[in-house]
Amino acid sequence: MYQLTLTIPEETVLALNVKPEQLQGEVLLAAAMKLYELGKLSSGAAANLAGIPKVLFLSQLAKYDISTFKLTEAELIEDLARA
Repeated sequence: MYQLTLTIPEETVLALNVKPEQLQGEVLLAAAMKLYELGKLSSGAAANLAGIPKVLFLSQLAKYDISTFKLTEAELIEDLARA
């Protein structure tokens, strides 16, 4: 496992309105959601990075309006044609 150390300004913590002990979870969740959104991590890998169950991770995606649906319109049409 890798360990990463970040220096975060106090103003950022205040702006996020989180307790310092909650900051790690917030930052990990934000990173996991963005990496998932970019297609760099699967939902399971992103949930693992965030340190939460996959079901909870998926519900957090919905809370932040990040789609879990990745098919394009053309892929949907192709899937329907095969059905």
